[in-house]
Order: sequence, then structure tokens, then C-alpha cells
Amino acid sequence: MITIISGTNREGSNTLRLAEYYRRQLKVKGFESELFSLCNLPHDLIFTDLYGKRSDAFKIIQDKVSATSKFLFIIPEYNGSFPGVLKTFIDACTFPESFFGKKAALVGLSTGKYGNIRGVEHFTGICHYVNLHVLPLRIHIPAISREFDEHGDLFKEDTLKFVNQQIENFITF
Repeated sequence: MITIISGTNREGSNTLRLAEYYRRQLKVKGFESELFSLCNLPHDLIFTDLYGKRSDAFKIIQDKVSATSKFLFIIPEYNGSFPGVLKTFIDACTFPESFFGKKAALVGLSTGKYGNIRGVEHFTGICHYVNLHVLPLRIHIPAISREFDEHGDLFKEDTLKFVNQQIENFITF
């Protein structure tokens, strides 16, 4: 199973819009995927699901993570890196079996001009630590608010070229 992780808990984010775009593109290519937004994490996650604890709400999420063989992380830039809630999500998942030996593709986005290069690099290090194999083609999309058309689709030629290449590589990865 492929699970797309929208890597922020910010409501109505461009991260979620991009995750939805990737989901649609995978479907066009004949691949079903689950989309999980960090907006759907339990609100008291840091009290209920860390350090060996497990709530009923997070058990459902953990079951999805456990059933996933490939992850596609959509990662916005927060303060020169990635959102802390994404790290907390990784920390809440059962270690090491949640990610061990599985595969991932990483997509960075930002409102600025670098597309979260630094945050994706930081997150890659965490992926390596939990033995999550990362697709070498990592995408960075700057100025994300100018990338979507009125239908929520990407439309810029260069962005489409690299995103499509990443999706093709991810399918065969």
C-alpha cells in the first residue's frame, strides 16, 4: 500500500493540496493510495502516544503505517526545516517496524525560493536512521502558491516534468 503523508497539521495548507495532486496522479497511473494528513493526528498526541503509550485513536493510524510498503512525504518548510509535528508523528510510530526496510519518496515545498531543500535533507537523515529507503529523486517546489491552477493542478512545465519523473520512479522503486 502507498500512503501519502501531508507533513503539516496546518488546516487548508498547500501541503495538503500538493498531497491531493500526487494522489490523483497516482490514480491516473493505476495506483491507489491512502492520503494521511497530520491534521488528523490526535490532538493530545504528545501525552497519549509517545514513550510506549498507545491510544485507540493512534492505533488506527499505526495500523495504516504498518500496512504501508511505500510512503510519499509532502514536506513544507518551517523555519528552515520541516514541521515538528512530522517528527512527532515519526516518534509516535512503533520503532523500528513502522518504517524498517520500507520505501519513501520526498517532496519539499515552500513559499520561498528554495523548496525546502534543507528540511528535506534533515528529514532524509531521519529516514536513514529508521532504515526507510529514500528514492534518490527528491523534488523541491519553491513559491508553491504560484504552482497551482484554479483546479488544484500543477501547471508549470518544469515542475510537471520533475513531478511526473518522480512519480514514475516511485512506482518502480
